[in-house]
Amino acid sequence: MADTVLFSESYGSVLVDEQVPCVITQWHGFANQQQFRALQGFALDYFEQRSTPARPWGWVGDVRQMSAIPQAVQEWLRDEFNPRATAAGLREVSVVLAESVLGQLATQQYADRTAQAVTKGSYELRTAYYPTLAEAKQGARQSLAQTAG
Repeated sequence: MADTVLFSESYGSVLVDEQVPCVITQWHGFANQQQFRALQGFALDYFEQRSTPARPWGWVGDVRQMSAIPQAVQEWLRDEFNPRATAAGLREVSVVLAESVLGQLATQQYADRTAQAVTKGSYELRTAYYPTLAEAKQGARQSLAQTAG
């Protein structure tokens, strides 16, 4: 079954794969602060409506084409987005590795900030990295099976 596109702009898309099940945020290039927050917020609203303890959902961040992430957005991810996502049941973000250096740095900053928040006991959230979208979906599926098991 093909992924369903829920949101699509020049800078990114939100898709779902009901078979995993997971939300996929797919970046197509640079997104300014408003654009980034709008796409992530849309995806999180959808995730919160669907993920339940009986049927948790995964999250795949396809950042292959992502560019830099503004500093204010990095802080928003750590301080607002992650707590909301974990409250809705998210325990692991499966990330498809960025191809550009800027995307790699942005992804590493996100992972570092998340790890710091986890260390402080703010929330529980892991980041796992995969070379392809198919492998990231499989990783999300396995993580969900472990969560449910």
